[in-house]
Amino acid sequence: MRVGNKNYRTVWMKGSSVFLIEQNLLPFKFKIYESKTYKDTCKAIKSMLVRGAGAIGAAAGFAMAQAFLQKINIEKARKEICATRPTAQNLFFAVERVLRAENPVKEAQSIADQDAEYCRKIGEFGNKLIKDGYNIETHCNAGWLAFVDYGTALAPIYSAKSSGKKVFVYVDETRPRSQGAKLTAWELLNEKINFFIIPDNAGAYLMSQGKIDIMIVGSDRIAANGDAANKIGTFEKAICAKEFGIPFYVAAPTSTFDIKCKSGKDIPIEIRSEDEILYQTGLTKKGKLETIEVCAPGSKAFNPSFDVTPAKFISGIITEKGIIKPNASSIKCLLKGGK
Repeated sequence: MRVGNKNYRTVWMKGSSVFLIEQNLLPFKFKIYESKTYKDTCKAIKSMLVRGAGAIGAAAGFAMAQAFLQKINIEKARKEICATRPTAQNLFFAVERVLRAENPVKEAQSIADQDAEYCRKIGEFGNKLIKDGYNIETHCNAGWLAFVDYGTALAPIYSAKSSGKKVFVYVDETRPRSQGAKLTAWELLNEKINFFIIPDNAGAYLMSQGKIDIMIVGSDRIAANGDAANKIGTFEKAICAKEFGIPFYVAAPTSTFDIKCKSGKDIPIEIRSEDEILYQTGLTKKGKLETIEVCAPGSKAFNPSFDVTPAKFISGIITEKGIIKPNASSIKCLLKGGK
């Protein structure tokens, strides 16, 4: 990704420190956070300073490498890292790879490099689905910031632009943390791609008016049968897309697939703090970041972070190896090295 006149990845390691783009400050402030220990990196993942499937995976891999460098109890560190975000399969994938590696630091770096390359390829394959002049809807943020680079759901959009196609993006705000309104919008502004931020509950209206040609979302874990977990609200959009005959694609690298989960019912759903619903953080007119209460004082809230879209609502899954059907046989073939 390019910010200003400099290229960045969302997360990288130098020496024994892990460096991350501080996503909780975006889009109002761009800052790099230095995580000096594996515990610091765990906190960064838990607090969503770094978020998104691939970025979480890369950060977890680097955290494991830090634990080896710190020469502490590796099993203890593994458990702590795995407890940070329970839904994202990339996290567990990265932890296990580094755990088995002869050179943990080298392996963690390899995971990050592969993540960026796989996302670049997802962009190339996904671009084939996009026609010139398409209106595309997306949910949450599955762009640069959610992976080491390029992203998944946004990668085909970036590739389409690079190939000369004109596209317009409808960006779901994605409550309660507003990753669409804050992060996806910030990325699209950087890429000079035209877009509107829309309320989460406006998707069905736009689809009914013929305003959406295709919907592309990311995923944090895909089960063996093609069911896909993504940011809360994705399932609703998939139902609407099915009703109006709009192609609904999930974009994800093979590291997001979890063959041990037979179906979406086996995917653990992270329940986060009710404060994410009850409070919002924004920039005041005086340029100060403030967190304010936005709900009736004394209210309680329930905050599931993800929902699962059944495979029957998914048109296809865009991977670094090609676009596959969301079913058990296609996924089994994909993970064995075929398409």
